[in-house]
Amino acid sequence: MKKTFVALVLAAISSYSIATEKQQVTVSLTSASTMAQGMAMVLANQMQEQGAQVDILLCDKAGDIALKGAEGETLKPNNVTPAQLLDGALKKGATASVCALYLPNTGNKAEDLRDGIKPANPAEMGARLLEANRKVIGF
Repeated sequence: MKKTFVALVLAAISSYSIATEKQQVTVSLTSASTMAQGMAMVLANQMQEQGAQVDILLCDKAGDIALKGAEGETLKPNNVTPAQLLDGALKKGATASVCALYLPNTGNKAEDLRDGIKPANPAEMGARLLEANRKVIGF
């Protein structure tokens, strides 16, 4: 009886700690489409507001929104660009990186990236994507 009670208490504590951890989400964005980029950033911001820890991985043409001075098309109804939505997510605690292939294949350098955005380390990113509690969403 005592062993069963201890097992139940340990299971409850374990379940509680899992339930109270923030959901980990990686948003992988490669699309050149302004609307796809905007929707990815809108959803990243929404997931943050709902308690998730969001990591954003930008590659190919989507990496361009990580550059200093990136502007882009304004999207309705809030008249914001994907780059502005990315900045909003970063201000709320998201992390963002460009894929390891982006900088060497575009001629840009790490210092061309917006504050808070860095080149991704493939080994670290691969390990992160394999985390059991992580959702990965691609655009």
